[in-house]
Amino acid sequence: MIKRAIEVLEPGNKINKISISTITLPYDRRHCRRKKMTDDEGKSFLLDLKNATLLKDGDRLLLESEECILICAATEEVADIKCISASEASRVAWHIRTTCLIMAYHVPMQILKNSELRILRDDVLIDMVRGLGASVAFKNKKFQPEGGAYIKVTDHAH
Repeated sequence: MIKRAIEVLEPGNKINKISISTITLPYDRRHCRRKKMTDDEGKSFLLDLKNATLLKDGDRLLLESEECILICAATEEVADIKCISASEASRVAWHIRTTCLIMAYHVPMQILKNSELRILRDDVLIDMVRGLGASVAFKNKKFQPEGGAYIKVTDHAH
């Protein structure tokens, strides 16, 4: 019988359960609710959550058997954008968001320390931010973007 993951335990959760395996996922595969998944050892399980959830590096999936599977963010090709100040980082982030609204697509963004931003590599956006005066370094790193203002909202009743 296939194991079933029914809950997400965030890092620091006091529920003391042993992680029996790991699953390594890129960002675009970490927002889900119900799907068959395969851990890093090749064992299948069913993710069966009440709501769609953004799985973060370090989260644990609680199985019905009370065991856990540790979520690991995969390393991905990212662009780290270095700005000269926090206000310049805000300006660059604003331009990225505005450009994406015009082009009708979403660009997840991670806020780093020291006036830096991280996005998945996108050469069009990289040309734009360089034109705005920011420097860019391409790296292979874990990507954990901001979830957004409403990421934890599950009840949309008004």
